[in-house]
Amino acid sequence: MSNPKDDDLQRQASEHTLGLNPVVCLQRKDLLSTARMVLRQAFKQPIHSIRHVAHLGAELRSVLFGKSALQPTPEDRRFNDPAWSQNPLYRRYLQTYLAWRKELHDWIGGSSLTPQDISRAHFVINLMTEAMSPTNSAVNPAAVKRFFDTGGKSLLDGLSNLAKDMVNNGGMPSQVNMDAFEVGKNLGITEGSVVFRNEVLELIQYTPITEQVHERPLLVIPPQINKFYVFDLSPEKSLARFCLRSNVQTFIISWRNPTKVQREWGLSTYIEALKEAVDVVLAITGSKEINMLGACSGGITCTALLGH
Repeated sequence: MSNPKDDDLQRQASEHTLGLNPVVCLQRKDLLSTARMVLRQAFKQPIHSIRHVAHLGAELRSVLFGKSALQPTPEDRRFNDPAWSQNPLYRRYLQTYLAWRKELHDWIGGSSLTPQDISRAHFVINLMTEAMSPTNSAVNPAAVKRFFDTGGKSLLDGLSNLAKDMVNNGGMPSQVNMDAFEVGKNLGITEGSVVFRNEVLELIQYTPITEQVHERPLLVIPPQINKFYVFDLSPEKSLARFCLRSNVQTFIISWRNPTKVQREWGLSTYIEALKEAVDVVLAITGSKEINMLGACSGGITCTALLGH
């Protein structure tokens, strides 16, 4: 009979493995829950909150009269443009932001929350304040200079990129030109073939390039939120090709992209599918043992399989 506590841990692990946010690796409900906790804390400790509001007001007064000593840390290169320190308006804008950010963190750090909740709150506050950084605004001096240098074209290009991201990338800023890559052409080009397939995954066996190979094969398990070709980006940047050159029989998992139809899949689903793939690798190679390399959430799945 299974332990209910273990079942709950497995459920939570499954949810966090399959529901990763591409930016912060947290589910939306976790962020909202922490944000609500922070807001409640403001009302639970009114004196503490008022004290920090007053301190912020005093600091903002110093900013207004040019007496504030606040400045970004040396390693924060976002504010390297001379305008942030030399232009009075930009300097006050930056110092207002720094004062507000510092006071929020000081307020939550001195609250009555548990150490764990304080860490969570710092994380959420950091997400909010960094998103509202002056460098992310339309008056960023670098952006303003670019606007005038290009005769306004930079603004039009930015709006065009925004529209493309909204349509093609779920609103997330694109980091690469997706049209520049094609699987099998200039991405994931190491020779191999799919030797096994089930509902959850495909198993790719890469063609050996040496006369002799080691008896024990290697099975690579990528993250469920990534693609197999992360290990085969180019001939010069390919773990698959490196392993083949090192006489290693190489197999890599390619996970299926789940949809709402597969919403009931849990960690156990991936474990069972991976177990089938391991059996196929052993059958193909005739080996009694196998080496496994799991990356990120693929490592979680691999570890869970070993304890299965």
